[in-house]
Amino acid sequence: MAGQTLPKRLQKRADFLRLAAQGRKLVRPGFLLQAVTAAPELRLGFTATKKLGNAVTRNRAKRRLREAARLVLAERPGLAAEFVLVARRETGTMDFAKLRRHLAAALHEAVP
Repeated sequence: MAGQTLPKRLQKRADFLRLAAQGRKLVRPGFLLQAVTAAPELRLGFTATKKLGNAVTRNRAKRRLREAARLVLAERPGLAAEFVLVARRETGTMDFAKLRRHLAAALHEAVP
């Protein structure tokens, strides 16, 4: 799976706020998924609040979410939706395989 890259990223605050207001929210161990399925292309955003910990902790949580998303989305080509993954306290420490399973299940529920 080397060489696969993430789809386009959500980077503007307005996009994150729009998904928070309009998107479907799915809470799972390790993350919160906000999804809008009426989108022309696949776009992802990642965030971690300061309540999570210091910068090292937040960055590690986001790196793990990015990698899990890359691996899970590789199994679902042609998906058109917008997602925001919000890290939670256990994101940085939970088993990575379990994180991937939870993400795959949440994506399947958000976009069957």
